[in-house]
Amino acid sequence: MRKWILLAIGTVAVLLITVLLVAGNYLYGESVKRGTDVELYRGNEPASTSPKKESVKEKADTWFHSQKVKVLEQTSFDGLVLQANFIDNEKNKGKAVILAHGFRKQKEDMKKLAKFYYEHDFDILLPDARGHGDSEGDYIGYGWHDRLDYENWIKLLINKYEETDILLHGNSMGGSLVLMTSGEDLPDEVKGIIADSSYTTVKDELTHQLKHLYGLPAFPLLDVTSFITKVRAGYTFEEASAVAQVKKNTRPLFLIHGEGDELVPTDMASDLYEAANGEKSLWIVPDAGHIEAYDTAPKEFEQRLADFIQQTVANTQVK
Repeated sequence: MRKWILLAIGTVAVLLITVLLVAGNYLYGESVKRGTDVELYRGNEPASTSPKKESVKEKADTWFHSQKVKVLEQTSFDGLVLQANFIDNEKNKGKAVILAHGFRKQKEDMKKLAKFYYEHDFDILLPDARGHGDSEGDYIGYGWHDRLDYENWIKLLINKYEETDILLHGNSMGGSLVLMTSGEDLPDEVKGIIADSSYTTVKDELTHQLKHLYGLPAFPLLDVTSFITKVRAGYTFEEASAVAQVKKNTRPLFLIHGEGDELVPTDMASDLYEAANGEKSLWIVPDAGHIEAYDTAPKEFEQRLADFIQQTVANTQVK
């Protein structure tokens, strides 16, 4: 009798483990594996109703397509060929910005910010993150391995283009990426970091999505998926932490977050702000959803960003 009980328990355990592995692989495919857009929970977050939204986008599109773009490459620490577009500003005096796009997006999604910085006399570097766009990689790094890639992009700007004042600016996943980069031993040429709609850790963000999309708790499925990610991509959800990295930051930080953001909860911005070391500021934008600050309050966005640039970058005047 005891043998049959043990056999039954063993069978159930094997079935549970099998189900968890199957479910974990599915979640890996949805959240980490390179691919197309997937459904994300956004709740009832507000969308920008600014009449200037389409006009700003159209102007940015027209401007971007009129630029002479150079394609730059680097080989990552794990052998991936990563690509970026570089726009050389004839008015530049050693200023550059690296613009980091969001989850399952690509470099062209940063056109509006590229135009803004170009008009403030910056050279523009627009990388495709690993697993996105024209860069190699079969997984999404959520900013963790990407932070090491950004150290290389920074070195390239310094060594090849002699940039002396560099800003990092990211949206959503890109925001967390630049915050994760902030905790590294960066060269003095990096003057400041701007992060819009950033998550605290990959585990926190996926826990939020899992709860609202599937009504499931983080344990045990997310732990299984994190283990699978460690095996297949080389990192865990727990270690991919913007919170831990900003505690080591020494650069001025400007954190931006929409008050109505339900894709990345607004509370995460407060957690990042509280954890961050160094000079820091936080702007919670009323009536704005996920990365909708620029569209919701374009004039204030540009003025606040211009003020931050003036405070952190030499030889800059607010326009």
